[in-house]
Amino acid sequence: MPTYLSPGVYVEEVEAGARPIEGVGTAVAAFVGFAAKGDYNTPTLVSNWSQYTDKFGDFAKGCYLPLAVYGYFLNGGTNCYVVRVGGSRSAAVEAGPTAVLGGYKLKARELGAGSLSVEVGEAAGENAPDDRFSLLVKDNGKVVETHQVSSKRGKENVVTVVNTASKLITVEEVTGAAAARPDKASVALRSEPAASPVPRKVVADDYVGDVSDRTGFGGLEAVDEITMVSVPDLMSSYEHGLITLEAVKTVQAAVIAHCELMGDRMAILDPPPSLSPDEIKNWKQVEAGFDSKYATLYYPWIKVYDPSTSDNIFVPPSGHMAGVWARTDATRGVHKAPANETVRGAVALQTQLTKAEQELLNPIGVNCIRSFTGRGIRVWGARTLSSDPAWRYLNVRRLFNYLEESILDGTQWVVFEPNDDALWARIRRTIAAFLVMEWRKGALFGLTPDEAFYVKCDRETNPAEGIDLGQVVCEVGIAPVKPAEFVIFRLAQMQGGTSLVNE
Repeated sequence: MPTYLSPGVYVEEVEAGARPIEGVGTAVAAFVGFAAKGDYNTPTLVSNWSQYTDKFGDFAKGCYLPLAVYGYFLNGGTNCYVVRVGGSRSAAVEAGPTAVLGGYKLKARELGAGSLSVEVGEAAGENAPDDRFSLLVKDNGKVVETHQVSSKRGKENVVTVVNTASKLITVEEVTGAAAARPDKASVALRSEPAASPVPRKVVADDYVGDVSDRTGFGGLEAVDEITMVSVPDLMSSYEHGLITLEAVKTVQAAVIAHCELMGDRMAILDPPPSLSPDEIKNWKQVEAGFDSKYATLYYPWIKVYDPSTSDNIFVPPSGHMAGVWARTDATRGVHKAPANETVRGAVALQTQLTKAEQELLNPIGVNCIRSFTGRGIRVWGARTLSSDPAWRYLNVRRLFNYLEESILDGTQWVVFEPNDDALWARIRRTIAAFLVMEWRKGALFGLTPDEAFYVKCDRETNPAEGIDLGQVVCEVGIAPVKPAEFVIFRLAQMQGGTSLVNE
């Protein structure tokens, strides 16, 4: 309290009432896979497709990552993080387009890196030796790199300098050619859309990574706002024979473990390609055996247009599903199950499911994507992979993630406050005010707030021994809304012409 030493009128600002809790974001995806260019193992934020192409290149043959990110934005996604993997074992089958300039072979480091050209110019400075020259690297006609080099052996040799300093090209001597200064000329290294940036070799650890080294999706532990994780190129690796089906299960189990460890995000898993309904049932229950409230599985693959091949191809559905989640969150809220929603960009399904076939898959937590006449291709399932009935529905798990994270972030002011009845009352008011707002949005079940939730923080939850340990314990119970998964109309025949009103 301030000390007053002279007579007068004083104004003090004091805190009163509950502090507001602001809801956290619920739809920030993370995608892990192969890209045409960009940094490896660095979670990079992109907010639209243009930002993605600027940082990671365009669509690339054999890569599902760009198609997944594009499908995410197309279906309503906004922010997402992209992690490029595969750099530890040689970046690409062929690094990029090449050209010959004098006795040197020039090669672009990245695929899809734009229209690169290299020009030989005069060396900088006056009276430069005959072996000296400059190498100008241009992107779409604009000089982006300049290297002062020499054709002689030594630390200024063109091969040594460029391969060390350039981020765009590499240089090697043509076998049998004399090492001499090339004539003034300019050659183009244009992108080749048909080439593939799929690594020569990849193992499960490339995806899993390590949080200490910030590699793979282990590096995503440092990004708090992520709420869903997709690894679409895991299936690309399997199709190219880079990893086995056992490795696929290993990586997917690691994704689930990552989400369970973080406690605030969901894994969106893809099934192996071309599985029948019976095979996907066996995959889920026997081969993979996943059982987690932090994971979902969508089936079957969807067909979309791939600009890299100018054709429609089947792709894993996880990227498009993440976009559907984001769209539902924006239009209805995280409490609404992201189902009975159209899949934008999908033109066909790898397997046309029947109602009877879905009756085999829905009870075991496989979310089906189905095509309906006149209604298009729709998500027709909203379950987690958990066998626990309390966490059966995806929207319930995501609602709890949202509420827990919001309350956690919105009550940081409590730490080191005097642990007494006044503090407990402020905590109750703060959390109750937040939950009332969520109830009014339709996120909680009940005709009144008392039916929808309770907040208990008093002497009963905070005995003397707990206070001595510096603890404040607050119990919160909520009744989440659950989706109307089975809508049943009971129709009865009544006698025609009979009045039901007693006269």
